[in-house]
This record gives sequence, structure tokens and C-alpha cells, in this order.
Amino acid sequence: MKHSQYILSPFLPWFIGGLLIIVSSCSGQKEEVASILSTPEPGFTDSDWSVPKDQVFDAGPGKDGIPALENPYFVLADEATYLGDEDLVIGYKSGDDIRAYPHAILDWHEIVNDEINGDKVAITYCPLTGTGIGWNRVIDGRESTFGVSGLLYNTNLMPYDRATNSIWSQILNASVHGTLQDEKIGLFPLVETSWENWKSMYPETTVLSDNTGYARNYGNYPYGSYKWIENVLFPISTKDERIFAKERVLGVVMEWGTKVYRFEHIDSDASGKVNVILDSFGPQGLIVVGNKDFMVAYKITGVKGAMDFIPLQGELPLVFKDNLGNKYDVFGVVQKGTNLGERLEPVAAFMGYFFSFGTFYPVPEIFE
Repeated sequence: MKHSQYILSPFLPWFIGGLLIIVSSCSGQKEEVASILSTPEPGFTDSDWSVPKDQVFDAGPGKDGIPALENPYFVLADEATYLGDEDLVIGYKSGDDIRAYPHAILDWHEIVNDEINGDKVAITYCPLTGTGIGWNRVIDGRESTFGVSGLLYNTNLMPYDRATNSIWSQILNASVHGTLQDEKIGLFPLVETSWENWKSMYPETTVLSDNTGYARNYGNYPYGSYKWIENVLFPISTKDERIFAKERVLGVVMEWGTKVYRFEHIDSDASGKVNVILDSFGPQGLIVVGNKDFMVAYKITGVKGAMDFIPLQGELPLVFKDNLGNKYDVFGVVQKGTNLGERLEPVAAFMGYFFSFGTFYPVPEIFE
């Protein structure tokens, strides 16, 4: 399904104003942008922030103006007629429960609060930074749900949790304002790929229905030409021009820095075959695996004695095997072999537009 590049939804009239003031850094047009944006709602500004408050912008629709989904309804793969094979989805698997969350719906709702095989998951997606991250809704032993605050920091989604009204930064995966300030969020590993690839790997998957209870045109991309142009809509603190701003990359975030991986490296010969990159980032050994449709990363730890990871072809969702004969799926779990059910240790890694890593984690290392 091809999305219109230039049609804007009536649901987002505030976005038209944004298009008139496209900016790419905090300098230059920052004052012009700030002058036409309203200040954040009362209750969001009455205590300290762990990010510069003057770099937090009201995007326009207001708190819950973009409605997060609760108790979402899922359908079988062949019932998702609103999706085309090339559409991107975010996939999650817990046991035998396999679900897909399409960008086509996330573009309009940004957060889906869900429960999957007992996992309290919030699928958070920011259309402006292209970042999809799975959050644990249990914080300090207390279950909550997340909503869309209507605020942006470095043009990135800022959810709020409904238990405490604290505000979070999606890419920082941390609360930046409120009673939970500086609290980090637990992450669930996700796989972002095309709908065609996901349903070929997991034909038994269910997929988020377009029957959401909201009247939205899920067949149209609501942000015009945004994903194809260099500029961003709101100020960002750092601009990294080494790569096209909206190139989709995989970012691995560690306490000592960030490293990004490009599809041109994982699929260097354009064959579409699965490839494995064995890499090190600081003291940590990493496995990055993927093909033209997806990239994921894991630490080279978690399965005792496992090494010499070799890519598998024609066995998706199995992607590589080790020297022990174990075969791993895209979530780093051993599906065949003597270590059945064991998994490689996850790492904080997610897909996003390149500029989003460069502004949150300045001068990220780029795999070459």
C-alpha cells in the first residue's frame, strides 16, 4: 500500500503550521518557532526537569490530543486488509503469542498499551524520529499505562505515565519530569520489518486491527513528505550531517556511548540474504543480524560456550547458529539445539532515523 506523500489528515491541523516553520537545529529559527507554540500545560512545568526545559516544545494537539490505544483489538494476518506488504510493522513475540503493530496505526496513536503473555508492554513509536521502543509498564513494582503528553524534546515523543503523571523521554528511556524523574524504563526487544517479511516469518501472527474506535485514515501517512526530506519540524540540539537525516538505522545505546548500523552494511551485496556482524563496542561484544528488511542486535553473552555465530539462509525466523549447534531466532532465543529456550542477552537497540541518535547521543559511532 502506497501512502500519500502530500495529503495531511484533518486530524492534524496543527501540523500544517509546523510545515511552514521546518527547522533543523536550535539556532536560526528557534525563536520564531517558540513564538508560535503555546507553553506546556500547567502541572507539566512546576518542578525541575532533567532536560533543558526551554528545549521542550508543545507540539500542538495537547495532552492526549493524540490518543494512545488501550486494550487493543487484534486480527489474523489475512484480515489486515489495510496493510500492504511493504508497510513497516513492529513485531513482538512472547511464548506463542506473536503480535504486529503497524506504523500505519502507530503514526496516528504513537502508544499502544498492551499485555502479551503476561508481559505489560507499551509499544511507543515516534513518527518524527522514526523510533519504536517496547517499554515495560511496570515501574518500581507498580503497573501503569502511558499516554501522549503532546510535548516534544529534540522533536521526539514524550509519553507520560498515568500512575504519577511523570513525563518521559522516549529515546532516553527515562523520566525527565515529575515524581519519577531520572527513573529508567525497562525495555522489551522488538523487531521492525516489513509486513511481508514479518508474516512470512510468523504466519500465525496477529496484527493490530484498524478497528481502533477512532475515525482515522490509516491508509494515509499523516506527515506529508516528512520522512523523505532532510529537515525536521522542531528544534534539535545537535545536527549530525554525516548521513541523510531520515535514513533508518539501528542504534545500540550503551552507558558509554551509541553506535549505529546501516542496512548497506548488513546487506552489502544487496542479495537480501541474512548476514551476521560480530562487533565490539567498548568492552561489549555484539551480534548484529539482519537482511534488507530488518536489523537486530544482542550481546554475545547469555548462552554458555556459544561462539562462532554463522548466518542461516532460508530458515527465517531462525537467523544464525553457533558452534554448539544451537539455532537462534530474530529475538536471540535458541529454538533448536541443546540450549533450547535460552537466549542471548538483549541490548538497548532500536530502529530510528539517523538524526535522532545524533541529537540525543552526539557523534555516535558509525559501523564501517
